[in-house]
Amino acid sequence: MEPWLGVLEHSAEHYGLLVAYYRANGLVPRHHGRKSKVRARNLDRPFRYNHCMSKSRFRTAAVIGTGMMGPGIAATLALGGARATILSRSEENAAKGLAAARRQLRALVDNGLAELVDVRDAVDRLTSSCAFDQTVGSADLVIESAPENMDLKQKMFARMDSLADRTAVLASNTSGLSITAVASRCRRPERVLTTHFWNPPHLMPLVEIVPGEKTSPQIAQHVRELLAACGKIPVLVKKDRPGQLGNRLLQALVREAAFIVEEGIADVEDVDLVAKNGFGLRMPVYGIFEHQDVVGLDMGLAIVDYVAKDLYNLPRAPNFYRAKVAHGDLGAKTGKGFYDWSKKSIEEVKARRDRFVMDVLRARKMEREAPAS
Repeated sequence: MEPWLGVLEHSAEHYGLLVAYYRANGLVPRHHGRKSKVRARNLDRPFRYNHCMSKSRFRTAAVIGTGMMGPGIAATLALGGARATILSRSEENAAKGLAAARRQLRALVDNGLAELVDVRDAVDRLTSSCAFDQTVGSADLVIESAPENMDLKQKMFARMDSLADRTAVLASNTSGLSITAVASRCRRPERVLTTHFWNPPHLMPLVEIVPGEKTSPQIAQHVRELLAACGKIPVLVKKDRPGQLGNRLLQALVREAAFIVEEGIADVEDVDLVAKNGFGLRMPVYGIFEHQDVVGLDMGLAIVDYVAKDLYNLPRAPNFYRAKVAHGDLGAKTGKGFYDWSKKSIEEVKARRDRFVMDVLRARKMEREAPAS
C-alpha cells in the first residue's frame, strides 16, 4: 500500500476546532435532530460514493481534456462508480492527466474527504487514452472540457454525435457558452447538455446542469442522479442563457469590482479583502436571498434602489479591465494582471484556496456524520 493511502494530514483536534469555529460564526447549520430542507435534499447524511450506481445507466465515461478541469472531472466520475477514461490527443498528455487525477484522489484521502476503500476502487476505474474514436464510441457518457471556443465545440460535438452509441449522453463543461448552439450540428441534440463543474472539480461540490432547447428532460434527470452519486450538488438551470447561473452572479461581481477600482473607490487589494472577509466568508451557508429575508425586504429594496443608480450598468467590461488586456497584462500567466505576480506565488494562492475549501468540506462532513442531538 502506498504511504499516502493510510495517512491523514489533519488531526481530530483540528477538525473539532474547525467545526466549533464554523458553528460559532453561523457557517455550519444546526439541526438539533430536526429534518431540514438540507436533509430533505440528501445533503446532510453520511455519504458513501457510488451508493446508487447499481441503478445508473452510466457504466463508462470519457472525459476530453487534461487541463485544469478534465482530470478532476474524471476522478469524480470514478469515485461515483463509472469507469472513466481521460482522453487527450497524445499518449503523453493523457498519462499526465491520469497522474493528475490520481493525485487529486490522494488529496481527498489525505484530507479526510473520502474513504480509503472508495479511493482505491476509483483509482482502479481510471484509465487514459488517445484513441478518440474508440473511446467515445464505447462510452455511456462523454464530458468535453476543451477551450471555450464555439466553433471548436460545435465541430467536436458533431464528431462525437456521429461516433457515440445512440444511447450515450454528450456533455460539455462550458462555463458559459450556449449548449443549444454547441449542439446545433448534432443529429441527436436531445442527448446533449452542459455539466459545468467548478474549479477545482474534485473539491467543489457544485455542478450546474444546463439542458439545451432540445435536451431530453429524462436525460437531464439521469445525469443529475449520477452526479449526486458522485458526491456533488447538482443544480438544474432552467434556461440556456449566457453564463448559466453561477457565472452570471460572478460576472456581475467581477464587473462591479473592476469599476470600483476604476472609480478610485478602493484599490485591488482592498476589494479582495472585503470579498474574502465580508460577505464571501458567510456565503457557504448564508445565501443571497436568505440574507435579504433576514434583513427585511423593505430595507433591502430601499438599499437596492439607492445603490443601483451608482453601479456599473454598461453591457461590457469596464475600461480598467479592458486596458489591462490591451496592455498585455493577462494575469499570472504573463506575470502581471491586477496583481504583480513577481511578488505573489500562484501556487501558494491556489494551495490556500484548496486548503480552505477542504476545511469547509471537512466541517460539513463532520456535521453530517455527527449523531443527532
